[in-house]
Amino acid sequence: MILVQLAAEEAQNPLIPEVPELVIGLLAFAIVFFVLGKKLLPNINKVLEERRAAIEGGIEEAEAMKVEAQSVLEQYKAQLAEARHEAARLRQEAQEQGATLITEMRAEGQRQREEIIAAGHAQLEADRKAAAQALRQDVGTLATDLAGKLVGESLEDHARQSRVIDRFLDGLEEKAEATR
Repeated sequence: MILVQLAAEEAQNPLIPEVPELVIGLLAFAIVFFVLGKKLLPNINKVLEERRAAIEGGIEEAEAMKVEAQSVLEQYKAQLAEARHEAARLRQEAQEQGATLITEMRAEGQRQREEIIAAGHAQLEADRKAAAQALRQDVGTLATDLAGKLVGESLEDHARQSRVIDRFLDGLEEKAEATR
């Protein structure tokens, strides 16, 4: 009776389930837990493991990429330093070649200037000699004509005329040199 009374009291309490309901609920929970544990939980664990592996792989890959990027950066810096060194060397060579070229061009200009001056002096000397020769002939002709008029005889003989002119001009040159 006590059990009946307890059962009657229990029926009255809605918070305490009846034993058959409790057993059925526990069995259903165990079946659902077993099915979830055998079927769903391995899939969830598999997905979580794949995600963890992907994250770790991503981290490892990021670390490897960081190391590779650092290596590439060092190579870039080394190449940049080498390029700067090469540019400085080429600039120095260009300056040296430019200085050499300027020196050569100055020497060539000096040589050409000397040649032009020498040619000018030679031309002046040739012109002076030609002018002196022309003057000598003109003075000789005038002197012969004047001498012929003074002497009263013709100095038409060419050989005689040349001798007289030469003597006259030689005398003038001697006087000119004596006055200097």
